[in-house]
Amino acid sequence: MVLACCTSFALGALATATLTKTTTAPADRPRSAAAVVRPVSFLSGLDSLPSAVEHVRVHVQAHVRAVRRKHDPKPTVPSRATISLYENTTVRSVFRKQGCGAAKRGATGVVILDFGKPAYNGHTYGTILFSGAFAGNKEITHAMGAYATGYVRCLPRGSHDHIHLARGTSNYHPSVPSVYKAGRKWARETMQLQRALHAANFDSHVTAAAADDVEPAWDPSFRRTRDFYRGYADSRVGHALYNYGSLDGGIVSGYWNAHQAFYVTGGMRYARPIPEIYSQAMAREWAALAQVAKKRYHRPLKFAGVMTERTAGNHGVKPHDAHRMLVRELAVQGRGNAPARVPAAYTNIHG
Repeated sequence: MVLACCTSFALGALATATLTKTTTAPADRPRSAAAVVRPVSFLSGLDSLPSAVEHVRVHVQAHVRAVRRKHDPKPTVPSRATISLYENTTVRSVFRKQGCGAAKRGATGVVILDFGKPAYNGHTYGTILFSGAFAGNKEITHAMGAYATGYVRCLPRGSHDHIHLARGTSNYHPSVPSVYKAGRKWARETMQLQRALHAANFDSHVTAAAADDVEPAWDPSFRRTRDFYRGYADSRVGHALYNYGSLDGGIVSGYWNAHQAFYVTGGMRYARPIPEIYSQAMAREWAALAQVAKKRYHRPLKFAGVMTERTAGNHGVKPHDAHRMLVRELAVQGRGNAPARVPAAYTNIHG
């Protein structure tokens, strides 16, 4: 809009200057139609129009960059991305090794272990792992307990490092009798893990949480996703359910409206977003949702960080760059007053 207004002003000024130039002629010379119109002078005046528009464009871009720089995060302490994992097994020795590796890297923050989509084997609720095998909910809890054991035992003596260990699933075509019940059971196993952590005196270093890779394209009707979240909330679990998904086109041209997208990112009491930021477009979509949350629902999104999926093979967005993309988009769309804050916390998922 600023560019359009400035362009109109430039056109108006140019037209005025041209008109003044073409209608003032010495009184002692005969006036003709050609002398009055003077098309050559008018056309030569147009030559300066592109440079005027370019000047306005550069000015607007400079203003946007200034806003972004002002809100560019500058952590007071160095931060690094935790490693979240797509899991193929529930073998405990594998998870102890994963947890030990995280401790040795100095991992702090949210760690998501993604066990795949919700499933039912005829006897118990669980998930389909990324190997294609079924894993029951209790197997998953024991595997996460092994990860916590490896993490705590490999921490340096006197360490105060701490992680939020989240059992991850997704809203990808859940094959369960009741998605609502799947959500309740996911919450109960999260509480069960927390009790086990407390009993082992691990809770000063590890806190249990849950997570859901929510993608609107996997559930355009929103019903299954809503039911899972309702089931989780009704258990009064008291532990965060991190949404580490996407918006798939956003709240304007995407699959879900603003109310639906907000519900799974902050409307449900335990929902916290750790959005996938794989591109500038994804950052813009999340910033737009944050604006709506603040203006319409009067509640800022409580971002817990950002999610990336960078590997040596895909050359994806780096975690720090993804964080910067989101923070700057929030500042720009908020016109310098960001509708939400994003802590300098990142997790990079692979498997």
